[in-house]
Amino acid sequence: MQELTTVELRREAGAGIAGSTGLSAPVVTTRPARTQSATPLRHRLPVITARSLRASIRMLGEEADHGRLLLFSPVFLGAWAAFWFLAASDFPVVASLLCLLVLTVALLVTSHSRAALRATFVALALVVCGMLSAQFESWRASTVILDSSVTTTVTGRVERREGDGRGRYRYILAVMGTEAPEVKRPPERITAIVRGADTPFEIGDIITGRVRLTPPAGPALPELNDFSFGAYFDGIGANGFFYGAPDRVDLSTGPPAVARSTSEALLEWLYRLRSRIGDRIRSILPGDTGAFAASLVTDERRAISDQTTEALRQSGLAHIIAISGLNMALSAGIFFVGLRMIFSLIPGIAQAWPTKKIAAAGALLAVTAYYMISGFAVSAERAFIMMAIMLIAVFFDRPSISLRNVALSALVILAVSPSEVLGPSFQMSFAATLALVAGYDLWKMRPMRENAFAKLPIMKPFFMVGGFFGGILLTSLIGGFSTALFSIEHFHRLTAYGLPANLAAMPVISFVVMPFGMIAMLLMPFGLDGWAWQVAGTGLDLVIAIANTVSGWGGNIDVGRLSGWYFPTAVFGFLLLTLLKTRLRHIGTAIVAISTLAVVMLPSEAAPNVTIAEDGGLVAIVDGETMASNRTKPPAFIFEQWKRALAIEEHRQPVMVGMSNAPAAPQGKRLQLSPDQQNDAREAMRQAIATSPPSHFSCLKAAWCTTLLDNGKTLTFIENAAYLGPACDTADIVVTPVRLRVDHCRSGALLFTGETLRKTGAVELRFTERGIEVATAFDTLLRPWMRHRAYDWRSDSFGDVSPSPVNDSGE
Repeated sequence: MQELTTVELRREAGAGIAGSTGLSAPVVTTRPARTQSATPLRHRLPVITARSLRASIRMLGEEADHGRLLLFSPVFLGAWAAFWFLAASDFPVVASLLCLLVLTVALLVTSHSRAALRATFVALALVVCGMLSAQFESWRASTVILDSSVTTTVTGRVERREGDGRGRYRYILAVMGTEAPEVKRPPERITAIVRGADTPFEIGDIITGRVRLTPPAGPALPELNDFSFGAYFDGIGANGFFYGAPDRVDLSTGPPAVARSTSEALLEWLYRLRSRIGDRIRSILPGDTGAFAASLVTDERRAISDQTTEALRQSGLAHIIAISGLNMALSAGIFFVGLRMIFSLIPGIAQAWPTKKIAAAGALLAVTAYYMISGFAVSAERAFIMMAIMLIAVFFDRPSISLRNVALSALVILAVSPSEVLGPSFQMSFAATLALVAGYDLWKMRPMRENAFAKLPIMKPFFMVGGFFGGILLTSLIGGFSTALFSIEHFHRLTAYGLPANLAAMPVISFVVMPFGMIAMLLMPFGLDGWAWQVAGTGLDLVIAIANTVSGWGGNIDVGRLSGWYFPTAVFGFLLLTLLKTRLRHIGTAIVAISTLAVVMLPSEAAPNVTIAEDGGLVAIVDGETMASNRTKPPAFIFEQWKRALAIEEHRQPVMVGMSNAPAAPQGKRLQLSPDQQNDAREAMRQAIATSPPSHFSCLKAAWCTTLLDNGKTLTFIENAAYLGPACDTADIVVTPVRLRVDHCRSGALLFTGETLRKTGAVELRFTERGIEVATAFDTLLRPWMRHRAYDWRSDSFGDVSPSPVNDSGE
């Protein structure tokens, strides 16, 4: 018997009735006992798949009708700009321009009825535009980065300054000249710290002094943040510090002043105004309170103590001190609402004038002034563009809070500064904004239910307060979850108690600190701002107390460095979840959930056995949850990144040994040891290895450190190049910060010198059955922000751009 039988019975009576009434004859379909629900799955799958496909196509059409294609424009633009920055070399510009021309012509000749094809051409054009914008920004920056550390005398003009509250100032100097020695490739702009100056130098002063300069730091470990990338696009070619206080150059006797354009003079005036505002605030509010208040206005954060900064970071309140979307939104909102309330008190104005648009114009002027005195920080620039677009939308009677406005602001920022797409500030800010606006859209579409209980007069205050704190709770939850992914990727940690800290602190910031801070800024030109800053300072004291309390609970979760595939996959899912409107957005939810579950359940990449800093001065052995280094006090900037990336807290300090047969370190890094001294050094190293526990450095001060690793190999660090021979004879791995001409040991031991590490960046070693696997921060030096590592000052040329000193097996 067939599984499905259809019998059509056309009865004569039925046909007659149908004919008389003009209706079709009834069709009677009979089916056997086995119904469709009992059809085998292999027969139903094509039907289900076809229905799902049709539903997906229908929902894609709905997404296009809702304008979701526009929302994905910055995604295409930014993703391919990031691809260009992360590539090993530049792409041919001529080929990219030709490709863009072809796509433009194809778009113009394609009929408007073929919407899908036109959307494909637009997406491809945005891909090409993303790569071209990245290329053009790189050309526009053209920053000269110092090739290697040097001590020289620098003369430069002070462009910006920022104090740290302890008598030290960080200056950004436009370099006018170097001498003793003269740097062949001097950077155009540097940052330098000054200690011990009686009075701070003013913006526009020309100063000169002996300074130690170093290139911007590369990644602390492979796949971590490359600080030289950000420095290149910020125009900073070197960092350093002055030996003692520099001298102020008398313009009448010093070098001739360089002619400045009107824009440069205007910028100098703005920076000078910014410094005076910060000094004024700190003179009224002492200590961390004044430094906190100044950071909210001028973005000068160095004056905040390390203890308070760490408390804010651990409690999840560090976003407050950065001028970002929160500060701009509060400033615009307070000004906008305040003006509308004032206009509402004057019926003649309220009835005759468009007060909403006037208030929006006033708020736009307020945030513009805020941005101008904020020092043009990246986060402030992004927040200003976003708020400006939202306020301008009011002029055209368009909704201010919409994903379209967020997309437009992202397009503007990516067109101007595409390099920001790789920065944590850009990513976290837009992630939070996307999630909040998407959540707001869902909240507006929720079914409304009347609550008679809430209409009672006695209950209205309670519902208002509950609604306010409920909004803060929901906002904090959405913002926290949306930025968690980026916090893990860039900082390798999560804040466990950020939600209660924000619930307690945000009302203080919203109703005390920002309103009275704005009042104080309006009164500052008249010298009447003292009382307003005192009120704002009381609120900031409360915020600092909340941060200290919450940070005392602990709760920071060190996640460590995750697999490289997880971040782009989870970001793709997050974008689908926030940018789509139909049920297709749940595909993004599934992608985020499955990828997170996979990264938790699947085994992660093995931690390195040995880590070496890019300058060769710090070496560490990773042993489970401990890290043994060759420094009693390792440099915090590098070592803290290592601990977070590897999720390690315990530091095992080296053991300092004093051996009677160990020769004293000769004066000077290149002096030779006598044959007897070399033999004594070999014996001392062997004795230290034999008597010290494995994976624990034993060090002779200012000479060497050595250790026996768990796999039986020996690692020796030499601070003085005179010990190179004994180290190569007794160790399997030798590390030195000295820039030696040789790049290998005659004994066959692996050798990492200051010169080889300068080209490779930080190094990770993993011991496997095949040998020693070497992972370097840089595989090539072809990109503009890397090429300074290949420069040779002796020949004034760029050398080899393939930096790997050994192959992956370490053979």
